[in-house]
Amino acid sequence: MKDAIVITGGAGFIGSHLCEHFYNEGFEVVCVDNLLTGRQENLANLAGKPGFSFIELDISKGIDLKITNLKAVLNFASPASPKDYIKYPIETLRVGSFGTYAALELARAHQARFLMASTSEVYGDPLKHPQDESYWGNVNPIGQRSVYDEAKRFAEAITMAYHRKYGLDIKIARIFNTYGPRMRLNDGRALPNFFYQALNNQDITVYGNGRQTRSFCYIDDLVDGLAKLLWSGEHQPVNLGNPEEIPIMQLASEIKDVCGSKSQIRFEPLPEDDPILRRPDITRAVKTLGWQPQVSRKAGLKKTLEYFKVLSENN
Repeated sequence: MKDAIVITGGAGFIGSHLCEHFYNEGFEVVCVDNLLTGRQENLANLAGKPGFSFIELDISKGIDLKITNLKAVLNFASPASPKDYIKYPIETLRVGSFGTYAALELARAHQARFLMASTSEVYGDPLKHPQDESYWGNVNPIGQRSVYDEAKRFAEAITMAYHRKYGLDIKIARIFNTYGPRMRLNDGRALPNFFYQALNNQDITVYGNGRQTRSFCYIDDLVDGLAKLLWSGEHQPVNLGNPEEIPIMQLASEIKDVCGSKSQIRFEPLPEDDPILRRPDITRAVKTLGWQPQVSRKAGLKKTLEYFKVLSENN
């Protein structure tokens, strides 16, 4: 009998790539998602295949799965873009708290490994740059973004508590900006917005002055890092992201160029608590996992363009 892996939020952008990765590695994969922001189309490559199953379920209401040989639980259930978690603030807080608790209980019942998908948002609008895992962050606990930031900070806290109290084999991945196929065009984040606008020759909307920075990691690199972290002996949080930092204005220009677009740049006010600087220090990932990104931004944007072209034509 094959070992099984449960992936919550498995119909989402990152979760669906993880479902495919572990299925191809020979595991039985159980994907759990309530489809609030996930999409079953992301699982089209796996639908109907033996050893893969999809369960529509809101994990914040509990997880009751009849499963044997459970090797790992990967908890990726949460809205992840500002547009989504501002629209679904209570759901975001519930899945980060009750949902994480339920996923941890599932892992504990089977003594399975547990990987928590945390985020660079736990650093808030950072006063330390670049951000390493020892930095405690600068988060506005009552701002609009706090529903996501604090949900993930709580999720990290309860995950570590399960490790300390029960000896659960936990992993915490602090994921920085990631991009690639299966992002939604209406995701609300900069990169898919820029692609949609550029492909349709609309004005590209840049918030603030465009000098705020981000670090973009291609999905294949992230999945590789997450797999390495899952099977590692590391229990401290690990930053996973590409340390190559660029201004948002530069990203807009690069996407305009790769699309061959006639779009113009249009500036809008910066949203509340939007971080000015964001770059991961990945020293821990390099040392403990032997991991660092391999896909250049130029190559990654070209791969992503092909996906968004098809998506744009169908919308």
